Parts: sequence; C-alpha cells; structure tokens
Amino acid sequence: MTYRNPPTTPRKSATFDDYTLSEIRRAAATGIYDIRGAGAKRKLPHFDDLLFLGASISRYPLEGYRERCDTSVVLGSRHAKKPIELKIPITIAGMSFGSLSGPAKEALGRGATLSGTSTTTGDGGMTEEERGHSKQLVYQYLPSRYGMNLRDLRRADAIEVVVGQGAKPGGGGMLLGQKISDRVAEMRTLPKGIDQRSASRHPDWTGPDDLEIKILELREITDWEKPIYVKVGGARPYYDTALAVKAGADVVVVDGMQGGTAATQEVFIENVGQPTLACIRPAVQALQDLGMHRKVQLIISGGIRNGADVAKALALGVDAVSIGTAALVALGDNDPRWEAEYNELGTTSGAYDDWHEGKDPAGITTQDPELMKRVDPVAAGRRLANYLKVMTLEAQTIARACGKNSLHNLEPEDLVALTIEAAAMAGVPLAGTNWIPGKNGF
Repeated sequence: MTYRNPPTTPRKSATFDDYTLSEIRRAAATGIYDIRGAGAKRKLPHFDDLLFLGASISRYPLEGYRERCDTSVVLGSRHAKKPIELKIPITIAGMSFGSLSGPAKEALGRGATLSGTSTTTGDGGMTEEERGHSKQLVYQYLPSRYGMNLRDLRRADAIEVVVGQGAKPGGGGMLLGQKISDRVAEMRTLPKGIDQRSASRHPDWTGPDDLEIKILELREITDWEKPIYVKVGGARPYYDTALAVKAGADVVVVDGMQGGTAATQEVFIENVGQPTLACIRPAVQALQDLGMHRKVQLIISGGIRNGADVAKALALGVDAVSIGTAALVALGDNDPRWEAEYNELGTTSGAYDDWHEGKDPAGITTQDPELMKRVDPVAAGRRLANYLKVMTLEAQTIARACGKNSLHNLEPEDLVALTIEAAAMAGVPLAGTNWIPGKNGF
C-alpha cells in the first residue's frame, strides 16, 4: 500500500496579495505607473479606533429634546474684517471644475448653502453656477494659477492658499486631456484635449517668509476683508501649522492621507503622508505652543464620514472639518444604480476611482455632456444637505451624551482609544487604563 501525504490548502502571500500581483502584471504589460483618484485605500489608524466615554454619575448628560447644543463656528477672526460664520462645523473641500462636472459643482454649492456652510472652488477657477449658488465660497489659490483672476478673488468670501493635499503632499495635480473640454480649456488657458500637469509648488515663493509676503498681497487685494486659509498636506503637521501661523494665516487646513484627489499616482496616494488621525494632535499642539489655539482656527480633512468622526475631531481640538469624497457620494458618486456601466469599465460601484478617464457613469467626475445630464443639481444638492444635517445631528447626539452644550466643548478627556497606535496618535488613554503611550516616559 502506497502512503500519500494529504494535500495542504493553497495559501496566498500576505505580501504578494491578489491586488499586488495584478499591479505587477499591469506594470509589466504597460511600462507606466497607475493613476487614479480618491484617497488612500489601505487600512490606517482612524477615528474608528476612538470611543467616547459618555456621561454617567461623574458627568451629567443633556436632554436632546429640550437642551440646546450649539454647532456654529466662526472662521478667520484673527485678521479678516469679514470672517466666515457657519451654522455647522462641516465644510466642503476644494474640488475643481474640470475634475468635477459643472452640475456637480453647482450641487455642492446648493447643498452647502442649504446647510449653512461653505464650499470651495478647487483648481481651475470659479464658475458662475458655483458662485451663484454658494452663499459662502472659498477661493483656492494654487500653484498652477489656473483660472485665477483678481475679479473672482475679490468675489470670494475667503481665500485658501493651497500648499499641498493629503493624497499627495509634495506633488502636483493632473487633469488628463479627455477632461479638458472647450470650457475647461478656456478657463485654464490651456489647449483642448491635452494632458495638464499642475506644479508641485508655488512659482513665486519658496518658504514661510515669502508666504507671509504673499498673504499680505492677498489681504491688500481684498482690502483685508477676506479670511486667508493655508492648506497643507499631512506631512509635518506641527511645523507646517506653526509656519502657517507665523506667515499670518487666519485658518490652517491640514489634510490627511485619506483625503482624496482628482488624479495622481497610486504609489503616491498609498505611501506618502500621514493618516488624518496622526495629524490632529501635532497641529493642535503647535497652536497651543504659540498661544493661538482657537485664535487661529484649525480645519482637518481626509476620510471624514459621519457625525462621530466630526465629534472626535472636534474633541481633539479641531474647529471644523472638511469633506470631499463623502460629499461626492452624497451627490451620487459610485451609486449602485449604475452598476452595469461600472462593470463595463472593469470595476464595480464603491470601487470606481478612474476619475481621470472622464467616463463616470454618475456624471460627477466627467466633462461628457451626456453623462453630465445625469446629475440634477437641485436634487443632488438636497441630498448633500440631508447628509450634512444627519452628520450634524449625530455629532450633537454624542456631545449631549458627554454633557456638552456645544460641539466645541468636547475635549480629549471625553475619549479613549482601542489600540496603542490610536492612543499614541490622538494623545488619549488606552481604553481601560490611564496610559497614554509616549507620555511620562512610557
């Protein structure tokens, strides 16, 4: 009788998983790196790793039906004559016309206005639809200067000097030729149908001293009325926040690596920058060390999804958050109703990220006239407003449970962490202990 060893179950490598193998094959077949939109898809420490303690005997909760919980926030009160006053601490991040369709940009403005918050232009300039439907519009001043003009600069309610994005700190933008329509080409002073690459740094300044001069120029242009934001990718949040404050910023925006982008290299998105959670405490610490916490407002962005994320960010010392990817989903991005068409593009709803190709079935990340017709800006704006309302109500529910009559009264003491990594990043105790990793020499 011949003895045979029983077969073992085939085991795939954790290092060389299916996606990694497919990417090697794609690179070998094409000889070019992969480009996509959105933010990091790898699992990272995030707000899910934090929990609120809530109230019991040692804390007194508020009654949601009769005790008020304030959600308002003022941005840009340091120097600006006309700071931004918002009803909720959730803003819409900069996403360009070009990357997004005109109806999608209009819908963002409508939704933000219905919710009492602001939206942001993005690279490529200001559209009339966006300005017309946005009660409070932040104008991004980017290295490319695409679409930038003094008339629109003065028509904005605030100006955001973009130094970097969380998905690509140190990298420039992309808009491929298939999305450069006649209108996009005219606004950006570009040839139609030709790939566009934005610069990775501003052409007229190289450091914080030059940035201070640039901010003063922008203040003079706008008669010191508009708040000046400075946006940085989450790379060195302590020093970048401190230098932005030194340069005169009214508001600092820190974008973690879960923040999205229209199009950039996959290797950049997944391997450059820091998680959003890791960026908050150093940025807050920089403001505290300078005696500017709450005097210069801090906005955090990158992977904000729900009211719990909002409440946790505010508890860690942030003044407001900004959403991009989530806002697009609220408009209808990656909707399962277009599943058959996503399949034809070689993907599925919930995973579609080839925004640079301009073939988005939802009509949001495209310049195709027929696809754009699928976006009803009025209905999409209402969906966004509904989503922002729910996020705000969720954050209020948590704040009341912690005994707070304002979202801005939430504090690190209200939080614990589920993992050592999250405890160290957020500077809050590991659940069930009073241990904060890295504190007191441990």
